[in-house]
Amino acid sequence: MELDGKVIVISGASSGIGAAAARLFAAEGARLVLGARRAQMLDALTSEIGESGGTAVSLAGDVREEAYAQALVGRALDAYGRLDGAFNNAGIVGEMGALAQMSLSNWEAVMSTNLTSAFFALKAQLPVMTAQGGGSIVFTSSFVGYSNGGLPGMGAYAASKAGLIGLVQSAAADHAADGVRINSLLPGGTVTPAGGQDNPEFLQYISGLHPMKRMAAAGEIAQAAMFLLSDRASFMTGSPMITDGGMSVRLL
Repeated sequence: MELDGKVIVISGASSGIGAAAARLFAAEGARLVLGARRAQMLDALTSEIGESGGTAVSLAGDVREEAYAQALVGRALDAYGRLDGAFNNAGIVGEMGALAQMSLSNWEAVMSTNLTSAFFALKAQLPVMTAQGGGSIVFTSSFVGYSNGGLPGMGAYAASKAGLIGLVQSAAADHAADGVRINSLLPGGTVTPAGGQDNPEFLQYISGLHPMKRMAAAGEIAQAAMFLLSDRASFMTGSPMITDGGMSVRLL
C-alpha cells in the first residue's frame, strides 16, 4: 500500500477533495487525523473510515487559528506518536468581483484561510517532522495562482494561491536538508460542493474552459496528493504540481 503506516493530517477533510483524500489515504494504509470546521461531517467520515477497516481520528476547528494547527499536530502525536505527512487542503474562493469594489473583509477572509493558515500549519508541522528526520507536507494551491488564463474576478483567490506557491518554495528550500519535502498541488476545476457541483450550467461552462473538456473528480486530485505524500515522490520538493486538465496551457 502506498501510505502503509504513515500518520497524516488532512485539513479541509469534511467534503470535496479533502474527504476523497481521507478515503483514499485510509484505504492505502495511512493513519489519519481529519480536520475541518464541520464537526458532524467529520465525525461521519471518521466513522465511515473505521467501518471500512481504516484508521482515523478527527478534530474540528478553524485553520485561521494558530492554536488549531498546533492542536491537529498534538492530536496526531497523542493518537499515533508521530507525524509523517500533512495534506493542508482547507481553502475558500471568497466573493468574486472586481478588486476596486472588493471589501476588505472578503480580502482578509480569503488570505487568512488560504495563506495565513499555511504559515500556521508549517509552524506546527515542521518542528515535529524535523525532529523525526523527515516527512512530507502538501498544500492545495490552484492553477489560478500560477496561470489563471485571464479568469476575471478572482483577485483575492489568485493572490492567496500564488502566495502559497511562493511560501512552499521558500519553506522547501529551508528544510530540504532536514528530510522534509514540501510541495504544492495545483488543481484545475474540480467537481466538489465548493466547485459548483449542484449547478449544471456552471459545471458545463467551467468544463468547456479545460482542454480536456471536463472537470476533475475529487478522487483524481486526491491521487495526485497521495503521490506527493508517498515515497514515490522522494526527490520532489518545492514543486508546484499542476493537475489542471491543461488549463495552464490553454492559451499558449
